[in-house]
Amino acid sequence: MTLSIDNSVMDRCGKLLRCTWSWFSGRYHKVIRGQDLLGIVLTVNHIAVPLHLLFCPKQGRYNTNKADLLIFMLIRLKAAFDREGIDITQIPLTMDSWFVSEPLRKRLQRLGFAKIIIAGKSNYVFTIAGKKQEASQWKKDLVLHDPTWGIDVPSYRVQGYSPTFGSITLFFFQKSTTRSYYLMNFSENAMRGAEIWHIWKQHHLIECFWKILKSIFHIRSMQLQGDGLYTALLIKVLGYLLALRLQAHPPLSKLTITQIMRKLSRDHDLATLLTEHFHLPFPVT
Repeated sequence: MTLSIDNSVMDRCGKLLRCTWSWFSGRYHKVIRGQDLLGIVLTVNHIAVPLHLLFCPKQGRYNTNKADLLIFMLIRLKAAFDREGIDITQIPLTMDSWFVSEPLRKRLQRLGFAKIIIAGKSNYVFTIAGKKQEASQWKKDLVLHDPTWGIDVPSYRVQGYSPTFGSITLFFFQKSTTRSYYLMNFSENAMRGAEIWHIWKQHHLIECFWKILKSIFHIRSMQLQGDGLYTALLIKVLGYLLALRLQAHPPLSKLTITQIMRKLSRDHDLATLLTEHFHLPFPVT
């Protein structure tokens, strides 16, 4: 179980749409005009459950930055879970490299989050065993260990030193035969390589969540203005949660969300579907 944090940029051209600014898109590898949606999801049993989604406002010197937005979202989530008697800070955090900064690390730790794993950037410089060079070069030089107990990919855990972060645990791993990556342990305490990998390997679920919202629920097509932007997003998220609920039902458990949505479009009548699979009375008006 983890709290995965990520953002997704959607290209939008409308001038009247809310939160439409210039953002860097990982899909296009350049700055585009669109909306940037920041999200926090709970990953459990290979399922991503959205907890907080927020459209990013304009960034800049005199505007709120993404780090401030993230802290704002986590404070609200922490308060909501506290009211239910749940300490959300005990759940590990995972996030991508654009979140990396020492001030953010300290702010997260002050909130009480004990386990924080962040993807590292290739241009970060680390000193390992007395040798100083960029992470991109370390990924080429380090010899990774074969998969072992708890780690199903070639990996190498090592202690390094960063001019920005000080002493830090690095976890290098290889997802394919050609590309290597590394993680930084921002946690207050040291963690074994197997624990770091077990936490991080669930991070891809939030990327799958974004893809489902875009390809199946078409969040790029939302056209409501003002507060209607969040109304439209809520409808999309409720549709996603309904699809998850249907997928948990035995007759549909072997279907993907895409296949479930196709079945829904064929049936047309949601009341018939609910009666057939859940045997619940559905009032017809």
